Amino acid sequence: MSGGASGRPKGGLHTPARGDADDSLPTSPERSKMEFTKNLTRVTALALGIAGVLAYGDVHAAAFQLKENSVKAQGRAMAGSASAKGDASVVVNNPAMMSTFTDKTFQADVTAIDLSFEFTGGGTAAAGTALQQPLRGGDGGDAGDIAAVPAMSFILPLSDQFEYVTLGAMISAPFGLKTDYESDWVGRYHALESDVKIVDLTLAASLELSDRASVGLGVIYEHADVTLTNAVDFGAGVCRVAVALCVTPNPVAAPFGPQKNDGVAGISGTDNSFGWLAGISLRPTDKLSLGYSYRSEIDHELRGTATFEVPANVRGVLGNAIYKPTDGGGAKLTTPATHTFSATYQATERFAIMAEGVHTGWDSLKEIRIEFDNPLQADAVENYDWHDSWFYSLGGEFALNDRFTLRAGIARDESPVARAHRTPRMPDEDRNWYSLGLSWNVSDNLELNASYVRLELADKPEIDLLSSSGSRLVGQYDGGANLFGVSMQYKF
Repeated sequence: MSGGASGRPKGGLHTPARGDADDSLPTSPERSKMEFTKNLTRVTALALGIAGVLAYGDVHAAAFQLKENSVKAQGRAMAGSASAKGDASVVVNNPAMMSTFTDKTFQADVTAIDLSFEFTGGGTAAAGTALQQPLRGGDGGDAGDIAAVPAMSFILPLSDQFEYVTLGAMISAPFGLKTDYESDWVGRYHALESDVKIVDLTLAASLELSDRASVGLGVIYEHADVTLTNAVDFGAGVCRVAVALCVTPNPVAAPFGPQKNDGVAGISGTDNSFGWLAGISLRPTDKLSLGYSYRSEIDHELRGTATFEVPANVRGVLGNAIYKPTDGGGAKLTTPATHTFSATYQATERFAIMAEGVHTGWDSLKEIRIEFDNPLQADAVENYDWHDSWFYSLGGEFALNDRFTLRAGIARDESPVARAHRTPRMPDEDRNWYSLGLSWNVSDNLELNASYVRLELADKPEIDLLSSSGSRLVGQYDGGANLFGVSMQYKF
């Protein structure tokens, strides 16, 4: 992403890999400041922030995905979301299924996500140096929060000469997260606040090829809004380039040192971009429905503002040319492509079983590179080695009578993130879904749905992360989530 910075000189600065030591001595005060800036920008800016967010956007979906666009499908652990009839969320889950609707249909879904994450562990500041010391602070409290994920959809079957065409529109949130740690926790140099909102407007159309087959195509308009903050150990950074300031008259009484001169860095950015989706629905018999849907990658060029709160004594050493209180910056971000394979089998008049597999192409995330408007601040780069992941689910529903239907499902959601790339923004791990759901057909036109999902981590995620300012965080997380969903569907 140019981010307003393409073509600008980089000053020949080299950004060492995370954890690399730099034993070279500065030859001038200005070079020392630039070396200090070069190291700390890597831990304070959007690279660490967004990369951390991507490492685990939500406990209830792989990486930073949100699957909560259908309360009815959630009751089956999302099994059959691209093949089952009667759910207007197919606008985004498989637009080809819109052809199975014969009435104009409006649907509104909302899911309350009660997320919990608690850290146990510690670490060291200025790790590997003569000034190494234990990290001070608490465990950060419960970093999770309660958040609502809404979705709204509308399906319009056409008539007359266009009777084989069905149109649809939907607003949904396919990615996002919100976590917040206490400001003085031991991992403050890696994460404080993470707030990511990605909202889609999808417009789609389906074409009925026959009574047994249909295809669909849609366009996605996506808005991304990211805000991230973390603390900065400016004291440890000063010690790297001016050791005398940290040991004179002695390390305890010196004006600078690890954890003595903390500041705060923040980044916010937005972007709008386009993507597309396509699907096919095959209904070879009255009992069997098969679906396939593809959602494209969407490329974002986030552009926003970086803020730095720097202690006055640190500013006296660095001057005002670097770590400006407000600066501009940007980064590229690509949301992944997905392939969804779905099946629904109506075993009896009252009982149906569903299965689904979703492949997510997380290899779209190669690196996060942040460019700043200030030429004294080098690009911040974090490299990642993510692998593609799968989501598997199996569910079913049983009609008690003409008014009430029960649902249940289980799922396994794989993590794409290796241990080396976990961050406190939210540590990723495989997770299991356990779902229940209920539908109430109030009338021929009105249907109400409710669901409950419990998500549990398959294991306690361990973290061992070294920041470029020398803070090493070691520990593990204990977490999970409860999802409570309600929806309304009205046909007219």
